[in-house]
Amino acid sequence: HAGRETFKAVIGADPEAPSAIPSAILNQPCQEMSIERIEKVIAAFAAAAARAKEAGFDAVEVHAAHGYLVGQFLSPFSNQRRDAYGGSDENRSRFAVEVLKAVRKEVGPDFCIIIRVSADELIKGGYDLSFMKWLTPRLVDAGADAIHVSVGVYSTPGNLSIAGFDTEPGFNLTRARAIKEAVSVPVIAVGRIHDPRLADQAIARGDADLISFGRQHLADPDFLAKAQAGAFADIRFCLACNQGCIERLSYEMKAITCTINPECGRESRLAALPKEPPQKIFVAGAGPAGLAAALSLAERGHQVSLFEREKEPGGQLRSASRPPNKQAFREWLEWIMRQLQKVSVELNLGRELSEPLLEQSRPDLVVLASGALPVVPEIPGIKGPNVADARELLLGKREPKNPAIILGAGYVGMESADFLIERGCKVTVVEMKTAAPVPRYTAHGYWLNQRLKKSGGSLLLGALVKSIEPDAVIIERSGREQRLTPAPLVVNALGAKPERVLETSLKNLGIPYLLVGDAKEPRRLLEAIHEGFFVLMPGSG
Repeated sequence: HAGRETFKAVIGADPEAPSAIPSAILNQPCQEMSIERIEKVIAAFAAAAARAKEAGFDAVEVHAAHGYLVGQFLSPFSNQRRDAYGGSDENRSRFAVEVLKAVRKEVGPDFCIIIRVSADELIKGGYDLSFMKWLTPRLVDAGADAIHVSVGVYSTPGNLSIAGFDTEPGFNLTRARAIKEAVSVPVIAVGRIHDPRLADQAIARGDADLISFGRQHLADPDFLAKAQAGAFADIRFCLACNQGCIERLSYEMKAITCTINPECGRESRLAALPKEPPQKIFVAGAGPAGLAAALSLAERGHQVSLFEREKEPGGQLRSASRPPNKQAFREWLEWIMRQLQKVSVELNLGRELSEPLLEQSRPDLVVLASGALPVVPEIPGIKGPNVADARELLLGKREPKNPAIILGAGYVGMESADFLIERGCKVTVVEMKTAAPVPRYTAHGYWLNQRLKKSGGSLLLGALVKSIEPDAVIIERSGREQRLTPAPLVVNALGAKPERVLETSLKNLGIPYLLVGDAKEPRRLLEAIHEGFFVLMPGSG
């Protein structure tokens, strides 16, 4: 039961909650639950558990974490009642206790009941770990056979309930251990644990009795079997990017998938696709889209040759994986290169696909995954010696200099700022739009903005760059001209445009081709990988 964390459009009525306090994230009007309504919802929890048991499930889990209804009753932030269900720790815990007792009565003594809790809400006015250590023994007395320890609510800064890659793997284990010391039943830990080896270490240390994996199952449904076989190098580890799962569901209102596992959410449709006749296919570009296309096509029986003019694969992912906390992106690149070595893909690194080669070889199809080029607008001084492209900076081709001015506050600009902050530089980010392109409500967006603020850097919105001088950037903001100085380093992060240098040759030669990834249109990693994967699969995306 989501309580106040839902929309009227979803449930057909105003959301209900312990108190009529709207969600800090959704800001939807909600109604305070009456005693009669509380009793009906408790009975509904019990009836749902009974149906699960009848259907053959081995256990049920009561969701009291992340600021959903049961958690809302527990929190002094969201529960300001003055009756038997609010006003004190004991009263605020009454709803959770009565739910567990009702579920236990319905399913009997030998059926497993788990309750999932947030160990600490990590918000002003919410409950903390000391309260949860007090509460969990009472939940055990009420019928819980195991405590599943998460953290945070959706308004927690950085959205730690579904932590992004800026958060340390296993960051919640210390809280799980604290709860384990307070109860006599098994404790389940969760919180950015994607590697079974980390899970084994946590259990061996006594942090928890069991480990819960969530997003890792989306990234690689076979990861546990691979781990049992010792094939850790073959595990496709979750990036914790949240693009395909929680952000797609919550912000785009679309079905969950996975950035690096395009099959996720489409398994039955893909299994029903007919086998394709093998073709001779050239892939131009070894960025994420080209790599995904080459692997997918080869696994489906095509004769694939992959061409990349650079000596290293990865395309823009090489630079995109250099900012802080993005090690997992480099690991994905290493993973897909290992997989390509297992299939019959001809790898041509340091060799550009050219018109003479196309004319000589005449492939049946070319997948044009040639990526994108940086946008270089007509700004006086944009080609000056103090101006560096963001990719050059991130790849180490240009030295960081302090202070630095970043042009563009999209992800490339903000991550370039993050890269420089880590190296001791003070940065100013200049953005033409009046609203920040990187939203603070996403996990990564929150931490990027926090680190910029903490470093003493600044984000100038509504700022139009007029010119760049050897030691200054001239901007216009609110109708007034400003001079930003000194400017020993100016980073161009003003966007990208498709690179399609081969398109004319392909048209002249009459060779069929498909555009994927940034060569089609610069977008996110998810779109690049998915477009590459789904090449020649009609209707499968």
